[in-house]
Amino acid sequence: MQPLKISLETAQKLAKALGVPIERVMHMPPHILMKKLLELEKKEPEHDES
Repeated sequence: MQPLKISLETAQKLAKALGVPIERVMHMPPHILMKKLLELEKKEPEHDES
């Protein structure tokens, strides 16, 4: 599988947020990454931007 086409900074932020090594983020299938990001978003408390 090819690495994701994301910047190093983005990969570092994702790795930190997901608690996984950066290498794992880079080689994670896109649909799995999206699923994990959605789970992460659901865990965060909602806040109004108004």
